[in-house]
Amino acid sequence: MSSPVVGEFMGTMILILLGDGVVAGVLLHRSKAENAGWMAIATAWGFAVLCGIFTAMACGSPDAHINPAVTLGLAIATGDYSKLPGYVAAQVAGAFAGAALVWLVYWDHWRQTPEQDLKLGVFCTAPAIRRRVPNLMTEAIGTAALIFIGLTFGSKAVSQTGLPAGYGPFLWGLLVWGIGLSLGGPTGYAINPARDFGPRLAHAILPIPGKGGSDWGYALVPIMGPFLGAAIAAAFLRAFGLA
Repeated sequence: MSSPVVGEFMGTMILILLGDGVVAGVLLHRSKAENAGWMAIATAWGFAVLCGIFTAMACGSPDAHINPAVTLGLAIATGDYSKLPGYVAAQVAGAFAGAALVWLVYWDHWRQTPEQDLKLGVFCTAPAIRRRVPNLMTEAIGTAALIFIGLTFGSKAVSQTGLPAGYGPFLWGLLVWGIGLSLGGPTGYAINPARDFGPRLAHAILPIPGKGGSDWGYALVPIMGPFLGAAIAAAFLRAFGLA
């Protein structure tokens, strides 16, 4: 059953299950993790990336992108777009599935949480200060840093023999943890279009008590910002011969 597309689906599902899961634990009322704070969220998202990458690889995707922006950035850098449609579809579907699992896990907590913004915040990002151009640039810069720095891990200038097997996912997890702590404050650091769009769609569809709207007016920012960042990263990858 394993295949690259299945791997991308499964890896992204685990990413969102653990990533949105920590946000639910911190935001929803009467959770044992309620009010644990930004450090808990950023740390768990780093672990979520680590687990998502390992899952994607084990289920058939040697690339383990689990992020449409990574897939697009590498496609632009290499000129090979063949994986883009299948990977992106699988990543968005996996993100939706992961968000649905979080909804089930926290079944009894939605009614205990009257604030609509907290419920929405479990599924998708929202800016601390809503100004679309600065928000867009924040997402673009964060995503460009994610892709460019992540691709330096395998550079021959770092190690002539490359990374030891199984070591890369740990570095990607640390990278996402660091980006969350350093650059995540303004927008909540989607840095992954599937991470925001799939769960936002789940929020719109699932019968969540008293959920309110899904803030589709902002949704283009965490989609287009990471794609813009992917193009920026691709330019740097080409310039430094890392593609």
